[in-house]
Amino acid sequence: MARWARSGDAGDVSQPNTTWGLLEHAVERAPDAPAIVTDGPPVDYATLHHSAASLATALRDHGVARGDRVALMERNTPAFLTWTFACAGSGAVLVPLNHRLAAVELRAVLADATPRLVLAHEDFRAVLEAATEGLDAPPNVAWIGTGEGSAAMGLPPAPLPGPAFLPAPCEPDDVCHLYYTSGTTGRPKGVPLSHRNVVQHALAATSELDLAGDDVWGHIAPMFHLADAWASLAITAVAGQHAFLPEFEAAAALALMAERGVTVSNLVPVMLQRMLAAAPRCGFTGGSLRLVLSGGAPISPAAVREILETFDCEYVQTYGLTETSPYLTLSLLEPKHRELSEEAQLARRARTGRPFETVELEVVDGDGQPVPRDDRSVGEIIARGSTVTSGYWNRPEETASAFRDGWFHTGDLATIDKEGWLNIVDRKKDMILSGGENVYSTEVENALYEHPAVLECAAFGVPSVEWGEEVRAAVVLSADTSAEALKEHCRVHLAGYKVPKRIELLPELPKTGSGKISKQRLRDGH
Repeated sequence: MARWARSGDAGDVSQPNTTWGLLEHAVERAPDAPAIVTDGPPVDYATLHHSAASLATALRDHGVARGDRVALMERNTPAFLTWTFACAGSGAVLVPLNHRLAAVELRAVLADATPRLVLAHEDFRAVLEAATEGLDAPPNVAWIGTGEGSAAMGLPPAPLPGPAFLPAPCEPDDVCHLYYTSGTTGRPKGVPLSHRNVVQHALAATSELDLAGDDVWGHIAPMFHLADAWASLAITAVAGQHAFLPEFEAAAALALMAERGVTVSNLVPVMLQRMLAAAPRCGFTGGSLRLVLSGGAPISPAAVREILETFDCEYVQTYGLTETSPYLTLSLLEPKHRELSEEAQLARRARTGRPFETVELEVVDGDGQPVPRDDRSVGEIIARGSTVTSGYWNRPEETASAFRDGWFHTGDLATIDKEGWLNIVDRKKDMILSGGENVYSTEVENALYEHPAVLECAAFGVPSVEWGEEVRAAVVLSADTSAEALKEHCRVHLAGYKVPKRIELLPELPKTGSGKISKQRLRDGH
């Protein structure tokens, strides 16, 4: 039986309305509570607050003003967490940079965000210097990674703030973070999130997920992406503990969970698959884990069963976007669902889920009318609420296209059942029209994942003279089999027109910076 019930002080959270306010609340509530757990002695919240205030003072003393963008290029480390709050204290807008991007991709982000300052770890000097070369107005760059306080940003020492440190004046609707989408649909778009957006999301998450001060969050997914970044705020809101994995590797992630006593984390699907495969040889059986979340791709009931059995903890499927801070749905079982059969519970956990606390969702047809709640009719998901951005950075036309009549149009296709639970069937751009029939790529992927030798897969459409588009798939194997055997397997589970015409076996699939499979790159390669 997967664990869910726990003791703790979840829900005991007041209502800060800025990011800095979340840290101040944690210090007022539990100054001596451990905030950061590493190999050495834990860092308490009073020390984290002091360090962030010191760096915020250094930023202001060196010219960073309210509303200026400050970009950060760092791995999953305590420094990333500290700089997150330092930027908030200085009034700056934090721009997390994906350190996996090529120089030309980084240059496009920097040209659009126009940061006043870039904070970057020395390890990224070569790619960042190449990225800033040729910019009309190259930003100042401070190299971090050594020293403490302002010395860690390569600047002259600034006086440490006293107890009366005053954060920069800030309104809830001021931009707090500027994220750049992973670019699966083309050139990355800047998504500005306000203090209200991210703080309301953090506070709702503490309630939805029963987060408390005794929780230890594993920062395993990249902190530059909202798959993990939201938890920096939510765990701080309850004065919980932060544990960090600088670079993902399955065995190292399992070791972090075991050694740091991780209780909860959000994992990108490919990470989860690799950790499940590594768990038996690492002797990992769940340890202190009580909850694993995952999103970014659909999941089959069989995969959910493996998670529950291997990690001995609760599993929640999530769905969200950068534009929504990120969560829009959770597959949290309600008491009535726990009375269902095991198979029915697995199917419910594998669904996209019901609306997150802060949002209102609809599934609409091409005319903007709600589709029947019959779990069969397909429409586009639209959303509105306090955690939804107001638009894109410097993109008025794309803002007007995606944000209409108070609703954000996600571009994701789903069904909805009578209980209001959604189930995503595809992205609009990923739906394959083959021989006049709609083929949802998730259907094909779910069938492939039923084969025991499939570790990762992606289904996508490519132009075809005969069919308009034909279905293809790319697969990474965990055991020996052939492409033809996988096709035969699909024929058992799918209608003939949905079976991939070609299956390519690859050593790995191309990924976006957040770890999602890039179908665009697969399509471009065919």
